[in-house]
Amino acid sequence: MQYVKGDILTQDGFKKGYLGFEENRIIDLRSGSPPEKPLAEGLIVPTFVNAHTHVGDSFLRKKNIKLPRNVEELVEAPNGLKHKLLRKASEEEIIDGMKTSIDEMIETGTSCLCDFREEGIKGVYQLRNALKDKKISSIILSRPRQMSYDRNEVELLLKNSFGIGLSSISDWKYSEIEKIAKHVKRKKKIFALHASEAVRENIDLILDLKPDFLVHMVSATESDLTCVKDENIPVVICPRSNAFFNLKINLKLMKKTGIDLMLGTDNAMLNTPNVLEELRHLKNSTRIFSTQELLNMITYTPRKVLNLDDCIHGLNSTCKFVVLDRESLKSVYISK
Repeated sequence: MQYVKGDILTQDGFKKGYLGFEENRIIDLRSGSPPEKPLAEGLIVPTFVNAHTHVGDSFLRKKNIKLPRNVEELVEAPNGLKHKLLRKASEEEIIDGMKTSIDEMIETGTSCLCDFREEGIKGVYQLRNALKDKKISSIILSRPRQMSYDRNEVELLLKNSFGIGLSSISDWKYSEIEKIAKHVKRKKKIFALHASEAVRENIDLILDLKPDFLVHMVSATESDLTCVKDENIPVVICPRSNAFFNLKINLKLMKKTGIDLMLGTDNAMLNTPNVLEELRHLKNSTRIFSTQELLNMITYTPRKVLNLDDCIHGLNSTCKFVVLDRESLKSVYISK
């Protein structure tokens, strides 16, 4: 049997102790010191959930293109530079880029990604292809190919994905997005969208769509955030992506309103898909959140929101954990 020792992150906070494991199962879990020298010591946490990715644009990182630091110019659907380059790229190029990002996530301790997949059903199939034989789970949120509601297309997308993940209401004719949201809810699937990223958007219109979670909310007011909290809607924040666009998240306001927060790496063309880097970015740039609060954003909170159950439960659980250095929060051991 092998052991790791330290502060184990549970849903009730940190508890000192150790894990003993063999053949990918947790066999021993208790307080005190292990009977043998541990492989690693530090903060023992569940593997990570990257709650917001766009792995389809991973191939762009290899092109060394100077990207505009303007949200509308770069990523706004359907005419942002990213979407134009996606349409020109070959399927092989896109899938190879996805595989690179997926491998990076696995190697850095991520066990699940939630991807907003563009390009309609074709995009879903591309990501499924890239995920084949990879030791990582996925929540694929698809998107209609055009900026309009087509009942048959949405039905096909929902049969092949966990739900729909759209760009913001500013990009769409609102009546079209309403039809999509209602269709998704009828099928009891996930409906999520970007909201108030570069500019504030009407929170009442957003909430009327009954989203399961929102992404960004950088430009939201305190009143907006309070409304979101009152509806118990979690928010995914992507600090490094926001920093690229010179957008500053009002983290103090988000903490004050008590919104459940998750972390995502956003567009793979901008950053590595290592969600622990998002956490360290927050830790190094602000002292607003405790280490436990930050770690919950990439472990327990997204698991609850996305209905995942692959974390440290106790004896005989699957080995899915990472040991982090207490000070730097860098990985010192990742379970295989």
